[in-house]
Amino acid sequence: MVSQVNKVRLYWTLQLGGWSVYFLSQLVFSVLASEDPRISTARILFLIYESIFGLLLTHGYRYLINRWKWMSAGMSLLIPRVAGSVVLLGLLLYFVRLPISIPLGLYSREVAFNVSTIFGLTAIYALIFFLWSVLYFIYNYFERYNTSLKLEASVREIELNNLKSQLNPHFIFNALNSIRALVDENPEKAKQAINQLANILRNSLSTGKRELTKFEDELKIVQDYLGLESIRFEERLQTRFEIDPASRDFLVPPLMIQTLVENGIKHGIAKLTAGGTIHLKTYVHDDRLSIQLRNSGTYVNGSSGMGGGLGLENTRQRLKLIYGEAASFRILSENDNFVLTEVEIPHLR
Repeated sequence: MVSQVNKVRLYWTLQLGGWSVYFLSQLVFSVLASEDPRISTARILFLIYESIFGLLLTHGYRYLINRWKWMSAGMSLLIPRVAGSVVLLGLLLYFVRLPISIPLGLYSREVAFNVSTIFGLTAIYALIFFLWSVLYFIYNYFERYNTSLKLEASVREIELNNLKSQLNPHFIFNALNSIRALVDENPEKAKQAINQLANILRNSLSTGKRELTKFEDELKIVQDYLGLESIRFEERLQTRFEIDPASRDFLVPPLMIQTLVENGIKHGIAKLTAGGTIHLKTYVHDDRLSIQLRNSGTYVNGSSGMGGGLGLENTRQRLKLIYGEAASFRILSENDNFVLTEVEIPHLR
């Protein structure tokens, strides 16, 4: 409601201001065009009447524009409509100003109905109405464009929040399963696992409302997660990190890398009797961050199911929402022993 009130206030401010400028400019022109620097009261009253009627005409014109929904019309329809309207408005303003000139003593039948005078002044008025139309349509175009951008941003934020809300329960469920397996067997390691989970949740909650988080913070979550999983898998899980120091300058979607690691363990290492390796490598080139995750396992024509999980699908959607076409995501098999998941994102400043 407040924004609508402000919009109406702005409209009337511009209307009154614009026609006041017109009145003053006509007043100055009348003085310059006359040999006598003084201007008569009758002339001033006539110009006031003319300006007021111009304001009323443009206000009525605005009403018809909105009623007939010209803002939604294409340029092929809009241009001839505006052209015809401004000529009609110019002609109307010319004739409605004549009656007031009679009592003011400014009326001359020969001048008023002279064809050259009619066409000349109508053309001037039409030009004024045309400039008014251009400013009005430009203002409304940008207002609609900004509204569209705000709506798009709101929808985008809702989609991202929905995706993150799907990721968090999925992650917590798997982490609690890991801890549950340790409670009876090794209470000390269970305490260690709880501390690691607490660190993960603390970091996750602090970045839960953000679209992006620091790479360094995301890396800590991954290290805590792998530490927790190493307790569960023991010697069956080996980890390697090769982190480009320049990676710390980048921002990444929260829990994205952890989701990829979790997927590699669930669909790769957990299915191997002997276990395997998680190898996380990053490098920066051409102001882009490449994140490569290699995990033991196989991925043949996508049939392993690694490309269809909720976590990976959310990762694809989040990357598209945040980076558009500027980010890339792929999964492929590297020989028969490793699966490569690679994400490449630009540097957002």
